[in-house]
Amino acid sequence: MKFLNPGILWLLLVLVPLTVWYIIKHRNANASMGISTIQPFVRFGNSWKVWVMHFCFALRLIGIGALIVALARPQTHDSLKNSKVLGTDIVIAMDISGSMSATDFHPSRFVAAKEVANSFVNSRPNDNMGLVVFAGESLSLMPLTNDRAALVNAISNVEMGDLNDGTAIGDGLTSAINRISQGKAKSKSIILLTDGSNNAGDVPPVTASQIAKQKGIKVYTIGVGTNGKMQISDPYGFATTTLETKIDEPLLKNMASLTGGKYFRAKDERMLKQVFEEIDSLEKSSIDVNSVTLTQEEFMPWLWLAFCAVFLSLVLRYTLVRRIP
Repeated sequence: MKFLNPGILWLLLVLVPLTVWYIIKHRNANASMGISTIQPFVRFGNSWKVWVMHFCFALRLIGIGALIVALARPQTHDSLKNSKVLGTDIVIAMDISGSMSATDFHPSRFVAAKEVANSFVNSRPNDNMGLVVFAGESLSLMPLTNDRAALVNAISNVEMGDLNDGTAIGDGLTSAINRISQGKAKSKSIILLTDGSNNAGDVPPVTASQIAKQKGIKVYTIGVGTNGKMQISDPYGFATTTLETKIDEPLLKNMASLTGGKYFRAKDERMLKQVFEEIDSLEKSSIDVNSVTLTQEEFMPWLWLAFCAVFLSLVLRYTLVRRIP
């Protein structure tokens, strides 16, 4: 425990002269008379009211002391710790287009991708990570953060149908670049996960990749699923259609190659998990991490102690040891 105003504690010295004054005042305060001997009165001792009176004075001293301590603002101090750890800035750009509901993964590509992404997030406690989703348009859902619970919650709550359908790979990558550019780590990486080819959006994927290269951002692309005709459910599960999906592997390979990243192909859940495990070995750099806990004021117990001590002193003073002029 520390004090915000430790200098006020010097006021505790006032208790010393108060005690001396009390002793001197009450040394000869009792009535007396001259007699030849006090031997018959020795066995009686002091009245209990005398001890109660002294106790009242002690309570007042406790009340004054507790009030002084409260004014000094006792606090349980937070710890501010600055340390360097190996970490990197990572943004996950996830495809949430309708084709991600294909059931070649169990229960679907979309659900499997979210589960693996959450496991990946939890496995990297020292990284700053963000989340971008895209379909026919893109949306930045989570800024770079070290709050794993918030990021996992954001990934878990993503649903297909939140955006217009389509696959705007270039727009998704552009949003991820804008988000990760705010990071302070030397190593910056984007993990882009999709199961189709670019057919929407305003920014060509290669143009977005060139921007990432200029900014020193590596792009790791993941092609999810198998090519061919798949049973696709609408985002609300009311209808099922047959859709032919085809991953544009040349494009994804080119995007990764331009930025110094790597392309991965995941045809099932096991392979998708292995892909994220391999990406887990990304280059790391030293980043500053500040650990801060909250400061908590502790003056209220001292105020209550002062109040109770003074209140009890006054009750005793005007009841048991009340003086009549």
